[in-house]
Amino acid sequence: MPCISCRQRFGLIAVVAALVLAVGWLLRSPEPGMLPVPAALAASSTASDAASPSVDQVVGKAADNAAALVDPEAEARVRAAMGALGGGSAAIDEVRSTPVADIYEVRVGSRLLYVDGQGRYLFLDGDLIDLQARRNLTRERIEEIEAIDFSSLPLDLAIRQVKGNGKRVIALFEDANCGYCKRLRADLVRVDDVTIYTFPLAFLAADSESKANRAMCAADPGKAWNELMLHNRVPDNPGTCATPLEKVRDLARSLGITGTPVVFFANGKRLGGYAPPERFNQMLEANSAS
Repeated sequence: MPCISCRQRFGLIAVVAALVLAVGWLLRSPEPGMLPVPAALAASSTASDAASPSVDQVVGKAADNAAALVDPEAEARVRAAMGALGGGSAAIDEVRSTPVADIYEVRVGSRLLYVDGQGRYLFLDGDLIDLQARRNLTRERIEEIEAIDFSSLPLDLAIRQVKGNGKRVIALFEDANCGYCKRLRADLVRVDDVTIYTFPLAFLAADSESKANRAMCAADPGKAWNELMLHNRVPDNPGTCATPLEKVRDLARSLGITGTPVVFFANGKRLGGYAPPERFNQMLEANSAS
């Protein structure tokens, strides 16, 4: 069952619009936070101010360089073809070989396209599946690209909650008005032995910011955030204390987060959207192993 992200209902509209507006539009880096699409298609920010971390500073690097070797002449043809489609403005980050002969992976931020080695045919929308191994190679690559160094996260900006021995650790980006975030939060109540670092975001509704500020200004921010997410109880305070909400917003932008919820596991793997309890628990266990 696929993960579901708040604002995902606009995903289909975004894809159709992209087809209408031509392939070149897809190759231009979108304005950070302006594309409410699923995490698998969310573009990483490239035009933030100089103080913001670049995508290359936060995304994971390819582990197997040998698999990424590309014939230089084929790469040149692919880049030329894609550049022509983008009117010379195509921001291609990487061209890699695939297990399919003469088919190359083109990475634009965290989006993947597939082009033949002659630069003539483009697979615009779809995943590369290994039918024999029953593996979604596109999904695996996106997970690799979107992975981060967990230790680089500024955890001092987050609300910290420890359950049980807290040995399993996650970082969670949520909006107080996100319905799927609330479903995930309700599931997390039943998860033991976990430390949750919550980074509140405020972009889904006009009162998202005030709700987040009030929770973070409460005497017990963790309890206040749970009450807000689980029971819609807004803390009874003015929410005027100093909070790191703006820094969290910048952090989310640098990580290419355009929808909620987003979870980062201890090994840096990213889960964009809501996953049912059984699947989430499996992922938590698998990605918490040392």
